[in-house]
Amino acid sequence: QVQLVESGGGLVQAGGSLRLSCAASGRTFSTYTMGWFRQAPGKEREFVASIRWNGGPIFYADSVKGRFAISRDTAKNTVFLQMSSLKPEDTAVYYCAARANPLQSTYDYWGQGTQVTISS
Repeated sequence: QVQLVESGGGLVQAGGSLRLSCAASGRTFSTYTMGWFRQAPGKEREFVASIRWNGGPIFYADSVKGRFAISRDTAKNTVFLQMSSLKPEDTAVYYCAARANPLQSTYDYWGQGTQVTISS
């Protein structure tokens, strides 16, 4: 059974940095696409970034380009989201997700989420 466990959320001041981690287990993820999403209070969940486990293109939402960086450590089965120059509007619950088919738009597995709060 696939498990995705996020960690690293917290409360930081605007302009600060945080690194989120997503530990993946239960499957060989070599062909998977891993993504980060977020959901702010009263808003729909939105895409943040994605990366293919075996390399390939990386995508970012326009709102985080130049400030966030997604990466993965294949030896540790972990995906990271390095967030810098954080803004109050980045406040949200951040979710890690995985999908097996790179051609599909939906993700198959989701973590429980980690809260990120940015104070102004």
